[in-house]
Amino acid sequence: MFTDPDTENRASLEALALQPAVVTIDLHRGHLDPSVATLALPEDKAAAVVSHSAALLAEFRQLGVPVIHVVTSYRNTDEILNNRYWNRQAEKGDGSRGNIAGHNLEGMPGLELMPGIVGPGDAIVATKKRYDCFIGTDLQMVLEAGGHDSLLVMGVNTNSCVIATALAASVRDYAVFVIREAVDTMMGQDLHDAALAIIEASFGWVVEGRTAVEVLASR
Repeated sequence: MFTDPDTENRASLEALALQPAVVTIDLHRGHLDPSVATLALPEDKAAAVVSHSAALLAEFRQLGVPVIHVVTSYRNTDEILNNRYWNRQAEKGDGSRGNIAGHNLEGMPGLELMPGIVGPGDAIVATKKRYDCFIGTDLQMVLEAGGHDSLLVMGVNTNSCVIATALAASVRDYAVFVIREAVDTMMGQDLHDAALAIIEASFGWVVEGRTAVEVLASR
């Protein structure tokens, strides 16, 4: 018997997101503000992610769901270029990560979260240095302290930080729900779609923001 994926994802959200937290990934100017971004999404995609995320975050806060913002920040270029892949991208100096060596260094405006993203009572974890939001940060401590069993994930980039964090959260036994309209990538629609397909096949669920709000509000 055919099961509609949206119906199945909603049922999973209802059953598993008992103590959810919203985790936003790199909703900062370094990706999303074309005036300062070093690794920029296309302007229309950046604007859409910020608009959808800000509206949904306001609704989640009204429902009492804690919000945690994870932000990439580097002390110096050595912290970036110790990654062999990124080092090679910097050497080549082209492609989507050609500017990686100058991305979100301390003191740069790119570290600032976009207007409308931060709200009263939000937590900020500003020590992310790799795609996986758990590596080198205290994200798990924040989640454990709040007794959270599930994550509502927003942010960028779908095919790097979002998918890496979904995997990391899944292997830590969190239920992972990626909010479809609040994620995107600077690397094109094909990789965006592929990342969502992989997440849904192996690590969690992809849900509409409205669905998540309705499920949580129904409680």
